[in-house]
Amino acid sequence: MADVLTQAQIDEMLRSVAEGSEPIVTKQEEAKIKEYDFRAPKKFTKEQIKVLESIFENYARLLSSYLTGMLRLYCRVSLVNIEEQRYNEFNNALPDYVMMGMVDLGIKNDEIGETDVIIQVSNAVTYTMIDRLLGGKGEYSDTSRDFTEIEITIMTDIMKSFASLLKEPWLTHIDLEPRLIGIETNSRVVQTIGHEDTVIIVALEVEINNTKSIVSVCIPAINLDEIMSKFISRYTGSKRKTDERRETERRDSIMFGISTTDLEVKAVLGTINLDLYEVLTLQVNDVIPLNKKISENILVRVGNRDWCDGKLGTYNGKKAIMIENFTGN
Repeated sequence: MADVLTQAQIDEMLRSVAEGSEPIVTKQEEAKIKEYDFRAPKKFTKEQIKVLESIFENYARLLSSYLTGMLRLYCRVSLVNIEEQRYNEFNNALPDYVMMGMVDLGIKNDEIGETDVIIQVSNAVTYTMIDRLLGGKGEYSDTSRDFTEIEITIMTDIMKSFASLLKEPWLTHIDLEPRLIGIETNSRVVQTIGHEDTVIIVALEVEINNTKSIVSVCIPAINLDEIMSKFISRYTGSKRKTDERRETERRDSIMFGISTTDLEVKAVLGTINLDLYEVLTLQVNDVIPLNKKISENILVRVGNRDWCDGKLGTYNGKKAIMIENFTGN
């Protein structure tokens, strides 16, 4: 239910109108207003974003299980949001020293070019995992330094697993063989994505002990658009084939049911009109002349419909009709 204005707020609005001043905008109204950059229009629809949400919710569950087993601590990973932005906006928000894994998705489709994505693990999550794997309790102490060779080696193995876990969530849409192709600790030197290129940023919240921070997956929009157009068209094509198959099966089922239905077939030799007196006075050996000559074809009816006609004769000692014409009436 909407909030009810107080008398003081009503008086203030009336005074503002009388004085010609600007109307008061509440914080709730300000929260509803969102900026839109017309220089960088959104490339993906809500439906496509929902598909990505489903994929990365599965990925978050896989990461949770993997980290819990590796660190011997309860870890929770959840999808926070999926945002479309320019790469320089994402890159400029990163600290000087950062843990970034360069991942080749290894898409098994010749029509889609090489697709590299970036998995960026926050320093809080990185140092917490390293502390735990080196025998600590899994705690994070804020530090602004570059990573040591040992830390990079540890994180390389972890990043390889982060990359390989991308395969399963995408499996129902497209075949991948993701692999880690490198580790970078300085985001400023990453050249795989242009600074003005549009990217999709998938933010995953990772909670380990008292540490809660973000793992981001950065996907170039141009490559993601190619990927989604392929598996959406494949889904549409397969759905169309499925619908056609179901329609064929439905027709076959109906025809089978009809083909086993008993129908009454009658051969009409001819007709004649008699009055009631003539009918009442009929006797054995009386002859009733019909309206057809002996040389004319006999009409065959299926149910109440005229179906065909033919010559009257015998077959295997029984009366029979040899069909000559289908009336179609």
